[in-house]
Amino acid sequence: MALKVAIQMDPIGAINIDADSTFRLALEAQSRGHELFYYTPDLLIYREGRILAKGWPLTVRRVKGDHYTLGEEREIDLADVDVVWLRQDPPFDMGYITTTHLLERIHPRTLVVNDPFWVRNSPEKLLVLNFPDLTPPTLIARDLATIRAFKAEHGDVILKPLYGNGGAGVFRLDPNDRNLASLHELFTGINREPLIVQKFVPDVVKGDKRIILVDGEPVGAINRVPAAGETRSNMHVGGRPEKTALTEREREICAAIGPVLREKGQIFVGIDVIGRWLTEINVTSPTGIQELERFDGTNVAALIWEAIEANRR
Repeated sequence: MALKVAIQMDPIGAINIDADSTFRLALEAQSRGHELFYYTPDLLIYREGRILAKGWPLTVRRVKGDHYTLGEEREIDLADVDVVWLRQDPPFDMGYITTTHLLERIHPRTLVVNDPFWVRNSPEKLLVLNFPDLTPPTLIARDLATIRAFKAEHGDVILKPLYGNGGAGVFRLDPNDRNLASLHELFTGINREPLIVQKFVPDVVKGDKRIILVDGEPVGAINRVPAAGETRSNMHVGGRPEKTALTEREREICAAIGPVLREKGQIFVGIDVIGRWLTEINVTSPTGIQELERFDGTNVAALIWEAIEANRR
């Protein structure tokens, strides 16, 4: 059955078609006969009880520099489409949160992927708090004295913004580091949010594993190895993706969190595991499906669309 699909995403012209997961999802949808409509978050509209979007019919192709064609701009009622993809990248700010409130008004009659209520209530670094036995020692606080005490207890820690993404603003503070107060001053001068601090996991030198789950089931993983001299393994900052397989411990982690993701309507999720520890559950705009497809031949985009199509029958 052909579906009408609207994709809410960042500007399509700037994406890397060899890495962008949204592009791969759009390409797969098109190959399955689904009709695509594209708009950016700033063109989402509430008007007199209706949720509308101003955008363009979309055609995609894997041709660098010529990867999309837009039809004539028009305004549509999102209640009239079958699926809306919530795919813009963070920051997870009030603009992002507002889109989840608006899209929640049409879900589930129009299926919003991922479920916007639980995207809003399950940001990457907070949903893991539901699974303290699976995560390294973690602190969320803004107070400098509290953060100092946590660092004194654990010695080597990672400090990062609570709502950051792509490895931006992530710092390792080893036992000899003297920059905590300065970093605290920097972060607290930018916003009023708490910081997240986690005990450093030395296994990160072997890689930070991104595991993809579809409707709560693990479908594969890639290992992201930090560049020389880096602590961060995110591909946005030079991490090198490698072929890998799931360990028994990682399957245990997936078995523990999978039912929760399924219950909360999180169809496409990427979790991050370092050594034996779960560090993030990415529900806002997960990546990694193109790399997994190249390494393992697993068409994750097809598996995601199969889950969506089953929901729409």
